[in-house]
Amino acid sequence: MMPVIGQQALISIIVHLAFIAVTWWTLQAVRIDVLLKPNRVVQGRLLYILLTIAIGSTVANFFLDYLAWSTDLPYLFRD
Repeated sequence: MMPVIGQQALISIIVHLAFIAVTWWTLQAVRIDVLLKPNRVVQGRLLYILLTIAIGSTVANFFLDYLAWSTDLPYLFRD
């Protein structure tokens, strides 16, 4: 049982980091600096980081939930 929990944890970490990286790459196409007040570079960078984590984690959780639900579907038809 313990190796399975460890494998799930490793998969979750990898998926979260992958989706955070993809989100960071995707957000580079958005000009958020247009929305910021002048001379607020630090706040702008922090906003990018927080948006990246929020969006990436949400997408990763959706992906991991969908994976878990799809692997649980056989239990619907079990006796």
